[in-house]
Amino acid sequence: MSTFELKTHQIGKTYSQPHFFILNKGQNSGKPLTNPCPNCFVVTVPTEEEKNTLYHLSMMLQIGGFYAYYLRGSVIPFISIDDCRNTLKDGLKSAQNINDQMQKHIKAVEVISKKEKELQNVIDKMSVLKVAYIRNCFKIMQSKEA
Repeated sequence: MSTFELKTHQIGKTYSQPHFFILNKGQNSGKPLTNPCPNCFVVTVPTEEEKNTLYHLSMMLQIGGFYAYYLRGSVIPFISIDDCRNTLKDGLKSAQNINDQMQKHIKAVEVISKKEKELQNVIDKMSVLKVAYIRNCFKIMQSKEA
C-alpha cells in the first residue's frame, strides 16, 4: 500500500522527496499540479513510481468529479485537506483492489495526458504563427500605403 503525506503548501518551501501539488480552491479543486500555486496542498511520497501513480489517480478522481462532491463555499469553492486526503486514500484503496487493471488505466491516462500536452503545444505554436502572419500582412499593407 502506498503511503503519502498531504499538507498545505507553504509558498517558498522546497521538498526533497518526490512530490506534486493538488489545487484546493476553485472549480478545479483536486486537480494535480507539477508546480505549486498559492492555493494548493503538497503530496509527498517515498518513490517516483508512487508519485506518478498518485498524480494520475488524483487526476482521474478530479476529472471523474469525486473531489467536487466535497466542495464547500458559496463564492470560491474549496476542498478541505481532510476531504482531499480521504478521497485520495479511498481512491488508492480501490486501486489496490484491482491493481493490475488500475495500473493499465493509469498508464492509459498518462499516455493521453502526454498526447494532450503535445497537442496543446502545437495549438499554442499555431496561435503564435497566426498572429505573426496577421502582423506581417498588415505590415505589408502599411508599407504599400507609404
